[in-house]
Amino acid sequence: MKLFGYWRSSATYRVRIALALKGLDYEYEPINLLKGEQRSEAYLAKNPLALVPALETEDGAIIVQSLAIMEYLEEAFPSPSIFPTDAIGRAKARTIATTLASEAQPFMNLRIQNYLKNEAGLDEAALKQWLNQWPGGAMAAVEKMVAETRGDFCVGDTLTVADCCLVPQWFAAIRFGVDVSGFTQLNEIYERCLKHPAFEKAHPLKQPDAVST
Repeated sequence: MKLFGYWRSSATYRVRIALALKGLDYEYEPINLLKGEQRSEAYLAKNPLALVPALETEDGAIIVQSLAIMEYLEEAFPSPSIFPTDAIGRAKARTIATTLASEAQPFMNLRIQNYLKNEAGLDEAALKQWLNQWPGGAMAAVEKMVAETRGDFCVGDTLTVADCCLVPQWFAAIRFGVDVSGFTQLNEIYERCLKHPAFEKAHPLKQPDAVST
């Protein structure tokens, strides 16, 4: 398999975690978002959305959207699983993952932030307030969700797709100055996840295209 992504992309980060949890080998092809490589003709042929990640399967199929990629990995390589064993648990894990991936992370995308600063005219203080309202608000909802589902991790005591989405979102929240001080349960889970070898391997700074900032 080949993963097209960017070292600091939250969506790519969550797929790297899933691949590592499943112990799957893959080739990594960096797509530099700052240089606009996601808009190249060659990459648009793979992903018309001009977003990362994209996964090329062993038989040459292209899958885009991180949650769809992780669902594919689960179906194609079911063991070890990144979903709970029971239907309710799986639904809860998907709910948390979707909330983070759809209601929090998109507002932190490079293209959204560039629009807010360059087109909407938000200064740094206004942008920070905006990020706390939207990504921060979604994370506050997840803090309440895990109160009824958590064990050592977001849903029970086994790592799931929910944790794959939490860690990159938390990493981005800290980077962009979102106030996460009140999310004590999520912070405990985040710190526990970081100690797992799969999360260590998937960390942005461990990627070949990482840049010191």
